[in-house]
Amino acid sequence: MNRDQERQQRQATGEPERHSGQDRPVSARKTLMAIVVLGIIAALVAIAGIVPRVRARSRLQQQTNALAPPDVLALAPQMGEPAAELALPGNIQAYTDSPIYARTDGYLKKWYFDIGARVHKGQLLAVISSPEVDQQLLQAQADLATAQASAGLASANAKRYESLLSQNAVSRQDTDTFVSQQASTSSAVKSAQANVQRLKELQSFENIYAPFSGVITARNVDIGQLINAGTAQQMFRLADVHVLRVYVNIPQSYSADAQTGLHATITLPQFPGQTFAGKLVRTANAIDPSSRTLLAEFDIDNRKGKLTPGGYAEVHMSVHRGAATLVIPVSALIFRAQGLQVGTLIRGSRGDVAKLVGVTLGQDDGKTVQVLTGLNADSLVIQNPPDALIDGERVHVIQQQKLPQSQSAGGPAA
Repeated sequence: MNRDQERQQRQATGEPERHSGQDRPVSARKTLMAIVVLGIIAALVAIAGIVPRVRARSRLQQQTNALAPPDVLALAPQMGEPAAELALPGNIQAYTDSPIYARTDGYLKKWYFDIGARVHKGQLLAVISSPEVDQQLLQAQADLATAQASAGLASANAKRYESLLSQNAVSRQDTDTFVSQQASTSSAVKSAQANVQRLKELQSFENIYAPFSGVITARNVDIGQLINAGTAQQMFRLADVHVLRVYVNIPQSYSADAQTGLHATITLPQFPGQTFAGKLVRTANAIDPSSRTLLAEFDIDNRKGKLTPGGYAEVHMSVHRGAATLVIPVSALIFRAQGLQVGTLIRGSRGDVAKLVGVTLGQDDGKTVQVLTGLNADSLVIQNPPDALIDGERVHVIQQQKLPQSQSAGGPAA
């Protein structure tokens, strides 16, 4: 029987067809080759996608590391001349400045001086009408007269009974009673006199007098206005301006130069080109811990009345420092909770590193500032430091500058 007949017989009986041993290896070999080819193609595709990503990530990391240190300008501080003059802001006040209040209730009957008027001590400023106080005084005077009459009768009876007692005409008990009445009525007279005096003093407050010579700087009442005693309602304000006080806060670093008798030159914006002589008369003798300054008072002779209190003045005083100072721009200062700091550079083989140091300032002219402590002449200062600059951070110096010579002089502070 040939192969065709056997195949037909198997198909008729449903028996599966049998392959020869030579067909099986050929089919398995083709399948394996297909799998290998697909694996190679997948590997090539994966390599083609991963390699560019790895290269891009490496380049990004290099760029990030290169751009991470902030770019800064390095500035070499300049040597400034020892400070010879210190200019500080001051507040002008009157030598004596007093608000005037009423001591009695009533209605304002009349006022005599308005703002700007110059008055002398004891001069009448205003009159208050207080009929209640006047009537109380009349009543108190009548009570005093009654008490004096009662005291006079008690004194006469006491003397009479003491005379009769010596003659044994009256009893000791009656005599003691009248003597006691004399003492009590005498005390009542003193009480009534004190009440009368109190009301007289209160009535005298109906007239408002100037407590010292000066200028009326405020008038807050008018005729017919109800006046209440106390500090709730200010009637006038009087200032003595023959001498003006100028109060100045001197920095702690210059407080040793603030000695009594120190002369200063004072300028005011309303008098450009003019100067006024001032003299240091007293200091607080204590440094204010909140501002680290010494409160000082300079007096100005103002008998001509040219100057007015309440204004702003600039006080130029001479100071002496034994050594020159370092000058840096104001933009290099860092204001943080740790105090006033300056960013400096530490040069190294691995790069430049920022170092934050605390400083003590001297004069400040708005553009440059003197540094008294914290920096050396060979320090490199970071100009316009970033807000996020921290101590020990790596930085990239893009330029090294020098302070212009026009800004390095140690002139007076603004």
